[in-house]
Amino acid sequence: MQLIQGPKVAATVLEECQREIAELAKLGKKPGLAVVLVGDDPASRAYVRSKDKKCKELGLHSVKHELPENTTQEELLALVAQLNADPTIHGILVQSPPPKHIDESAIVRAIDPRKDVDGFHPENVAKLTLEDPTGFVPCTPAGCIRLLQDAGVATDGAHVVVLGRSMIVGKPVALLLMAKNSNGGNATVTVAHSRTKNLAELTRTADILIAAIGRPHFVKADMVKEGAVVIDVGINRVEAPGTEKGYKIVGDVDFDAVAPKCRAITPVPGGVGPMTIALLMANTIKACRQLG
Repeated sequence: MQLIQGPKVAATVLEECQREIAELAKLGKKPGLAVVLVGDDPASRAYVRSKDKKCKELGLHSVKHELPENTTQEELLALVAQLNADPTIHGILVQSPPPKHIDESAIVRAIDPRKDVDGFHPENVAKLTLEDPTGFVPCTPAGCIRLLQDAGVATDGAHVVVLGRSMIVGKPVALLLMAKNSNGGNATVTVAHSRTKNLAELTRTADILIAAIGRPHFVKADMVKEGAVVIDVGINRVEAPGTEKGYKIVGDVDFDAVAPKCRAITPVPGGVGPMTIALLMANTIKACRQLG
């Protein structure tokens, strides 16, 4: 069984980013990322801190806006407009989820699609569907594909089952896997979800199983065939009495039970997670190049 190690692959991506940043510096350009956080959700605050830290480590221009919980829709839209017009900012990310009174889809649509490094703007979703390389691919799905590539897992002709149909992971990763591209694409893809009948019977047919359903330890050993490759996108907090934090982070896959059956598998933590920030940096650099 091969353990697919996210931190190792993410480090390779970041090395590639450093080389591109050095090339851009010779042209007098410095990629800039603005991250906006509304409210005080602890998990979101931790994500924003890690993104800001990684930007600074790489030498990117980093701007962090931390807004109070009672920030209005109009105030947030005004900030997005300001960042759209700022020539030093090439990537804009509004941390999800925002407070309930904020219309998240309206905020996403307000971001200049050329600066939408999250890849959620309708224009970038369309470009992903059309296989237009100028668009931005959401970071977590892109990270899944890169992990498969670096592990030497061939997707060409493989049957992939994607568990989950969100716009954040499930739908975009399915599109990437179906793309006319032998390096990470050309797969036959089935997207399954909570309403899928005979789910275990279906997942057992998968050469590659991507779990992004948001339920801790949902995928059991009897749902995976011998020799399958499993990518676990889940990040779930479960109670862990007696530990320092009182909780632990687990994936959507029951790792201990499933891993012995696998040809390759990602752990949680230490799998897909580190790839998300690495690909965000790569998208910001790409935005800088394309904006000129």
